[in-house]
Amino acid sequence: MSLIALLQQVDVNEKIKHAPDAGYLIGVWIGNILPFAVIVGAAYYMYSRAKKRQNEE
Repeated sequence: MSLIALLQQVDVNEKIKHAPDAGYLIGVWIGNILPFAVIVGAAYYMYSRAKKRQNEE
């Protein structure tokens, strides 16, 4: 799995340099931020569930 991830890494600066318009740049930016936002959201959700469970005991 990590081998595939290493092979799929893309140079964002290269994509931005060859972007056809501003809409494409927004899509690249969202595509880079979205995985991080999902991970942060999942971590916060797990934290809040654990905190709630701890307060119930």
